[in-house]
Amino acid sequence: MDRAVDNRTTDEECCVETIHLATVVPVDVHAGMPGVNFEDRRRQALDKYRTVIESTGFDVEAHVVHGTPYRRINGIAEPVYADLAVVGSRGQSPLENRIIGSTARNLARTTAVPVLVNRIERGTDDPEVLREQLFQRMLFATDFSEHADRAFDAFSYLRHATEEATLVHVRSPKDEGVDANASPREQLIEYASTLETWDIETRIEVRHGDPADEILAVEADVTPSTILVGSKGRSRIRRLLLGSVSEESVAQATGNVFLAPPPWSA
Repeated sequence: MDRAVDNRTTDEECCVETIHLATVVPVDVHAGMPGVNFEDRRRQALDKYRTVIESTGFDVEAHVVHGTPYRRINGIAEPVYADLAVVGSRGQSPLENRIIGSTARNLARTTAVPVLVNRIERGTDDPEVLREQLFQRMLFATDFSEHADRAFDAFSYLRHATEEATLVHVRSPKDEGVDANASPREQLIEYASTLETWDIETRIEVRHGDPADEILAVEADVTPSTILVGSKGRSRIRRLLLGSVSEESVAQATGNVFLAPPPWSA
């Protein structure tokens, strides 16, 4: 079950106007299968969600579609210019990493809208959301690129929900060509000063090693509710659509991951 949130407002503060509920019947499931009508069952399930959401005052549109999940979700989110796509994930396991690859991971690689990977319990028939306070404790990972700066801009509309933020930069051997005069700690302090004007309690960390491994290590230390990271967006070379750090965060983080892709104009 996936949700695309359509936010059409010119006010300074964001508000949700329309929620699109989407469920995808896989390509290997068809109406001719004996004793099973997946489309009707999915539609009935969406109707239950629609009733609850509409009772709170939101407009709702439901979509039951057939095909490859991440392609069909993109096909719904893009035409409505959704502001956020929400997809559930049970997190990593020796086997489930392949399942992530078929949905959340591929959606993260190809999306044109921000994606929130909402982590839920594994190994249970009735899973619960692991960290409900989505943006209360944020971990922001940055390499000081334009993609990271764009992700940091998300704090401008998340600040009312965020109480704590950890800002982390990881120096790796690949940084040898980066201007050595630019101090990562000083750059993080600049980010922190912005957050502190919004009364967000902030800490900074500069680490050395493999970026994905170190960011996940920081997550284990501070247990944020959500990791915020920028993605590189689309490219003709599909395997380079998403930076390895973003991809590993989606696949291996224990908490939620919020991915900010390039703007629509890109």
